[in-house]
Amino acid sequence: MADPSSYRPRPGDIPDSPGVYRFRDEHRRVIYVGKAKSLRQRLANYFQDLANLHPRTRTMVTTAASVEWTVVSTEVEALQLEYSWIKEYDPRFNVKYRDDKSYPYLAVTMSEQFPRVQVMRGHKKKGVRYFGPYAHAWAIRDTVDLLLRVFPVRTCSAGVFKNAARTGRPCLLGYIGKCSAPCVGRITPEDHQELAEDFCDFMAGRTGTYLRRLERQMMEAAEEMEYERAARLRDDIEALKKAMEKNAVVLADATDADLIAVAEDELEAAVQIFHVRGGRVRGQRGWVTDKVEEVTTGALVEHALQQLYGEETGDAVPKEVLVPALPEPVEPVQEWLTGRRGSNVSLRIPQRGDKKALMETVQRNAQQALALHKTKRASDLTTRSRALEEIAEALDLDSAPLRIECYDISHLQGDDVVASMVVFEDGLQRKSEYRRFQIKGFAGQDDVRSMHEVITRRFRRYLAEKERTGEWADGTSADASGPEIPATDIPAADVPVTDGTGTHGSDAAGPSAGGSSTPAPLADGDAALTGTEVITDSLKDDDGRPRKFAYPPQLVVVDGGQPQVAAARRALDELGIDDIAVCGLAKRLEEVWVPGEDDPVVLPRTSEGLYLLQRVRDEAHRFAITYQRTKRAKRFRAGPLDDVPGLGETRKQALIKHFGSVKKLRSATIEQIQEVPGIGRKTAETIAVALAQAAPAAPAVNTATGEIIEDEEPDTTGGSSGEPVTAGAPDERRGQET
Repeated sequence: MADPSSYRPRPGDIPDSPGVYRFRDEHRRVIYVGKAKSLRQRLANYFQDLANLHPRTRTMVTTAASVEWTVVSTEVEALQLEYSWIKEYDPRFNVKYRDDKSYPYLAVTMSEQFPRVQVMRGHKKKGVRYFGPYAHAWAIRDTVDLLLRVFPVRTCSAGVFKNAARTGRPCLLGYIGKCSAPCVGRITPEDHQELAEDFCDFMAGRTGTYLRRLERQMMEAAEEMEYERAARLRDDIEALKKAMEKNAVVLADATDADLIAVAEDELEAAVQIFHVRGGRVRGQRGWVTDKVEEVTTGALVEHALQQLYGEETGDAVPKEVLVPALPEPVEPVQEWLTGRRGSNVSLRIPQRGDKKALMETVQRNAQQALALHKTKRASDLTTRSRALEEIAEALDLDSAPLRIECYDISHLQGDDVVASMVVFEDGLQRKSEYRRFQIKGFAGQDDVRSMHEVITRRFRRYLAEKERTGEWADGTSADASGPEIPATDIPAADVPVTDGTGTHGSDAAGPSAGGSSTPAPLADGDAALTGTEVITDSLKDDDGRPRKFAYPPQLVVVDGGQPQVAAARRALDELGIDDIAVCGLAKRLEEVWVPGEDDPVVLPRTSEGLYLLQRVRDEAHRFAITYQRTKRAKRFRAGPLDDVPGLGETRKQALIKHFGSVKKLRSATIEQIQEVPGIGRKTAETIAVALAQAAPAAPAVNTATGEIIEDEEPDTTGGSSGEPVTAGAPDERRGQET
């Protein structure tokens, strides 16, 4: 625990002007970001007697080891910079709203030649208009199904669209009149774009124009005795009215507004937002946060506004924002919102009438959301605190393990051996710091040896960062007898990756002979890091911050029993690290193993600590097996062209498209290969040699007829050799995944 007076700046050094400040811990990690109208007055509040500080503020200032600030011209600039830094650094002591679910939006891809209507979740993309959010995806699909009668906009995926264009036949929606069938040329790109814009206008609340136009067309058709056309228009009007009825009128004056309500207790706060467009509730969403700092309702509202509108511009920011309490001061926030919209935005508290009544409804929703959140076991702060305390007591730790790292090994019968590292902080997943490894020190199946390699590589990186920052005067290990850290043993810079489920992590390993499924290539292999300057640069971010491997855990958990635990402990001992606890969780009886003990620690089945360890272990297993399956799938798809150096995916696709199959490419001459755009003579010679060295597989046989199956079908994957796989091949590869 640091003494705030040890890093307190002199009052005369702090400017008396607007700015943003950052508190950093001993590892240079930003733990809190704040803004102030006067930096001198605000920072002075943190360096008073600890007894006078709020408990959460006291924890923050004693965790911090330094403070720094940036001066800006206005309070609006301070608000913008604070939002940017909170997004960049994700400080643990700042209020961080987290969505209680990933809300679906109705999205129209206006940037495409033929805009598409679809359901979207996650981050918003440029060139896409969003409506919502909705509580359920089926609600979006019901609305779209009704509107397609009047606005037959494309809804199919790119693959379906291209296939219909190739065959000249539209999909079912094109036949029943719910799609204008741009895939077969029934409508021009310009007319389809106009149709999509009309759809967006209707969804934005401008409904009266279209209803009146359809009613006029219906009356004209009836007068001309075109009764079938009049009947279709009548049905279209009913469909539009039915779609409108799904969003009841709540504000009679056709207001565009967002209503924000906050329900809070001493530990947590829930925020609910109703999006009202054209007087109708068009969407609803909610957030929940742990109150890790002393914060007022107005400050919670300010943080919610930053979260809600920080990435929005134009009409996405409504003319009116109704809140339960105003931020202090309110003028910079209102000016910031006006800048985001491009025109004046009213930020106020509703006092009477329909708006106050609707705000009470939003408030009830926030209270219910907070009550529901309290019942969720994994997110309950009290439960997580109890779980960490139980783990500390069971393992005889000095303090609760606020950062836990768990490691797991995964392979299929000794092939594609990989490992995962997952991180939990304060009992919650920290997915941005997940890592994954390729086992490259040896070949074959040996979980114990693999665990030793992974732990060694991870903590060599940690020790190298400590040496770089000057925490060791001698530049070697933490222990005088510990080994020096050779430059060539440090893994290449970690590269962000995404596993198959959307979880973010990185690959700490360099390339291996078996290939990597990492989407982005590593900067260099291990052997390339041969100089101190290179090591230092690879361990730093662009702004000088240490990379994620620099943060040590209080507890290392391994998926396994006594052998895996002993291997992990031995790896740490060899590096001279003795201040990190190690344990293992065995799957069979859920026993907790600790180093040097013949008997496991048995936690009660109802223990919150055991439940947390199980969640950590299961997450590491999921992350590892996902990566292993991705590598295996890539290896199975590999073909002769994958071994050609310098031949990328685009040129492989061009070769297959030109020749039709790898078999035909193999029989082509160098001059014929050169006819493919982008293929020079040297590359053509390399391709010919590679295909000549790769012996073709024996022809496949139809087991029912005995006929030989010729490989004449075009290979559209670009990564397969076109060689058939016998019926028994999958079964021969099937084994136990670990």
